[in-house]
Amino acid sequence: MLIEVRWHGRGGQGVVTGSNLLARAMILEGKYAQHFPEFGPERAGAPVKSYTRISDQPIEIHCGIYEPDMVIVIDPVMSKNPQEYVYGLKKGGDIFLNHSGGDEEIVEWARSAGFKLHVLDARKISLEEINREIYNVPMLAAMLKVKKLCSLQTFEKVLAQRFSGKVLEMNLKLVKRASEEVETLVG
Repeated sequence: MLIEVRWHGRGGQGVVTGSNLLARAMILEGKYAQHFPEFGPERAGAPVKSYTRISDQPIEIHCGIYEPDMVIVIDPVMSKNPQEYVYGLKKGGDIFLNHSGGDEEIVEWARSAGFKLHVLDARKISLEEINREIYNVPMLAAMLKVKKLCSLQTFEKVLAQRFSGKVLEMNLKLVKRASEEVETLVG
């Protein structure tokens, strides 16, 4: 079964790194995965997309993702208008937003569009836990908790391969809290 994920955020927020970490976690669990960014000469703060494909079989597709199974919007400002970022999302697909979740208009929109909606206030969590705005790791942890594509332990191993010392400790705090606080508002 092929799973396709599209990530949205802004340059410098870790969209590309989040997609890469997901692909690495899936490979560690014995799956096949692709990760690739889409950006041009953007600078920090400009919109960025990244893509992840996951499969039990070798992946023969080498093109963009036009009908994702999931959309992850890690930027909290972009998350206020998810309608702009879910184009092509399959019916019944999952949306993960960096959002506090109190917006009934978004909930009703997702329900009427036939999407599953999951929210995590990654901004709040990262500021409270590490006093820095880090969105990619908590959003990925939230998605893995909900979708169970791989274990959080595997994700933590991937983080330990990429980071060490204090940076690893901070990311592990974010994983723990995000996995506890992700909410499914439309399921």
